[in-house]
Amino acid sequence: MIELKNVNKNYENGTRALRGINLTIDDGEFVFVVGRSGSGKSTLIKLLLKELEPTSGRIIVNDMDLGKMPRRYVPKYRRTLGVVFQDFRLLKDRSVFENVAFAQRVVGVPYRRIKESVPAMLRMVGLSAKYKSFPRQLSGGEQQRVAIARALINRPEVLLADEPTGNLDSYNAVEIMKLLEKINRRGTTVIVVTHSQEMVEAMQKRVITMDRGTIIDDTGAEVEWYD
Repeated sequence: MIELKNVNKNYENGTRALRGINLTIDDGEFVFVVGRSGSGKSTLIKLLLKELEPTSGRIIVNDMDLGKMPRRYVPKYRRTLGVVFQDFRLLKDRSVFENVAFAQRVVGVPYRRIKESVPAMLRMVGLSAKYKSFPRQLSGGEQQRVAIARALINRPEVLLADEPTGNLDSYNAVEIMKLLEKINRRGTTVIVVTHSQEMVEAMQKRVITMDRGTIIDDTGAEVEWYD
């Protein structure tokens, strides 16, 4: 479970990015976070990743109070999260296999396990035949699938996807959202930040709408916002 209790975030330049946010996301939910640019969506994600600290309020993720978490524990905490970005962030000089395996190497997973888990993950995202390919040889949709496989390889409890379809055409965007829905059905909590109103309406999931640092709606998929 993710809980934000009266969370405020003020930047040094005086910007009030979040104002009194109260939010609960249950285990296994699929949630969209939407709103115009500057509404606080990215700040919310950075707080959950503990890249930023709130000015006030409490953030609890899977019974861990992030405000009381020692700095040395932060890397271990982040391994309970998977993160997918709009720009994929793949290692250009590494193959598909190596890009996914990298997430396990950095946490010390034995190579014999990597040889089993990476092919299984590539099968799940539909890229078994591309394991030797490099990012430059892949379409945008395929690159995002590699990024998702990498995010999931360590079996995170929560997947944060920040504009995961922002650089994709409509066909690949739909395919990526289907994949995220498949991942969610397996029990992973999925939180997707997006500008795509069409995608939100098609998916029919919980939608949290933000504006000027506040949550103005928390309901079904019929939302309106403008960028």
